[in-house]
Amino acid sequence: MIVQLTGTLVEVMPTHAVIDCRGVGYELGISALTAQALPAVGTSGVTILTRLIVREDAQELYGFATREERALFDQLRAISGVGPKLALAVLSTFTPAQLATVVVTQDAGRMAQVPGVGRKKASRLLVELSDVFSKNIELKQLVGLTDALPAPKESVRDVPAQEAADALLSMGFTSAEVALALEGAAEAGIASTKDMLSYALRRLGGGR
Repeated sequence: MIVQLTGTLVEVMPTHAVIDCRGVGYELGISALTAQALPAVGTSGVTILTRLIVREDAQELYGFATREERALFDQLRAISGVGPKLALAVLSTFTPAQLATVVVTQDAGRMAQVPGVGRKKASRLLVELSDVFSKNIELKQLVGLTDALPAPKESVRDVPAQEAADALLSMGFTSAEVALALEGAAEAGIASTKDMLSYALRRLGGGR
């Protein structure tokens, strides 16, 4: 298994890059996010994380600028009906942290913005990814989510409050800010994740 390559960048395009490793050129499928993160063409000593996919008729290499993006690529490909190209389309639309927020808030509208993903598929992807994030602790840590949440009184033990807290933490708010922002939500009769997130963001002044 080829997990990374180090060499000189020969070409960088929105969908692929070519890296020369001691005279051998490797073409990698990449997301727009990785394309933006890579240095200028001609730069030497560049390391790109990779994933090799072997099919009956081809061997394909995909490259990633970060561990977070590669981990999400793996999880997306594990979902039935999601191939490498669709996985890269998702990663070209959202950063890992943004995707985590979309999943936590179950925002099908935003997920449907991914090219090739309709509303129905968006809802299915959100359900699948929600299950992935709930079970994969390492992945949650990579994208900025955490189980070590503050307890804004008794409300955080409810699923909507937990999901809203995860989303706020992924946006960069501190644990203390999250606790204060969610305080009083249950008493106000707010029951859904979306409404709790809106409530918290209003208390935080609209976010950062």
